[in-house]
Amino acid sequence: MALGLWIAAGSRQEPLELGGVSHFIEHLLFKGSERYSQTDIAHIFDDLGAEPNASTSKEHTLVNVRCLDDHLDKAFEVLAEMVARPTFADLDQERKVVLEEVALYEDSPDDLVHDDLFEVVFGEHPLGRPILGHSETLAGLDLPTIRAYHDSHYVNPAIVVAAGGHVDHDHLCALTEKHFRPEPGAEIKRARLSAPRARHVARFTKKKTEQYNVCLGGPGPRRSDPDRYAVFVVDTLLGSSWSSRLFQDVREKRGLAYSVFSFASLYADAGMVGVYVGSRKNAVVEAMTIIFKALADFQKDVPAAAIERAKNHIKGQLVLSMESPGSRMQSLGRAVLMEQPILTVDEVLERIDAVTHDDVMAAVRRYYDPEQWSTVCIGPRAEPFRAVTGGFEWEEQ
Repeated sequence: MALGLWIAAGSRQEPLELGGVSHFIEHLLFKGSERYSQTDIAHIFDDLGAEPNASTSKEHTLVNVRCLDDHLDKAFEVLAEMVARPTFADLDQERKVVLEEVALYEDSPDDLVHDDLFEVVFGEHPLGRPILGHSETLAGLDLPTIRAYHDSHYVNPAIVVAAGGHVDHDHLCALTEKHFRPEPGAEIKRARLSAPRARHVARFTKKKTEQYNVCLGGPGPRRSDPDRYAVFVVDTLLGSSWSSRLFQDVREKRGLAYSVFSFASLYADAGMVGVYVGSRKNAVVEAMTIIFKALADFQKDVPAAAIERAKNHIKGQLVLSMESPGSRMQSLGRAVLMEQPILTVDEVLERIDAVTHDDVMAAVRRYYDPEQWSTVCIGPRAEPFRAVTGGFEWEEQ
């Protein structure tokens, strides 16, 4: 089974001077609680044969574990202790670990370029901030600051318990009441919502790399927008399936990249749709030209047969994912924390089936207009990137 504790604390809720505090706390939760030391936590989960994990996003933190059904009570107790009553032991030691993670990330241009795109597209909007934070802000996070942030965000109304697999709901509720004490007056610290303005910027960052790592994208739908299902179809058609336009044209037919894909990320007040490609210097211009052409062609029309194929792909992937307890836990926890309706698989399938050709074209023209997109590149020389970004507002760093 899969158990997850979802907390409404992510990078977008952080003040600028505390950038990265949510991710830092995620690490520190494993360093010990009032009842269990770091070594105790490691030994208990190993003894259970369990797989604990955690992650931080722009809008939430997730602490989760995969374990056998018979071990739910103990796994829940330890997770609850970690989340609700951490000691923040070995703070300076773990800070070094997080700073190494930041350094590793900055040495990974295929990851870093996505942060660059968020920063360019969203500007000073909180969604433009990196989840890991920056070395400068992380260095200034002391124990009182971290504890105060934890005490104001990791509170009962802001924590959702979700589980998938062979689990009894009433028993899960009883465990929740046992391990999370009441906190009268506590509130969920929701982020202020605002829509970012559209930008058309090309930013180049010089770095000694073998490939040019490029991201293109622009504002997408909100998490609750009804046209999000049409966007999922467009995303599948463009670059997130084997038969997609970019996978076929950039990789399979021309061999211009090993990694090329599209993506769609949805948040409370805005979203991001985009494309990533990594190509060598003799291929990046052609690869980007093909991407721009694909976007332009989509503006004209998308074949009905391709739309049906994309819808079938999405439905198949959805049904297959529901065979995983972890996927079910993820779907439930995210929906409840983000105050979204909990839909059955059949209800989601109906919404995908209901997407029409007109819906797809409306989504393409609203979100996939290259004139409303920005693009970023990390690579050794600016000239190839500059050659295909005429008309963009240019930035170089």
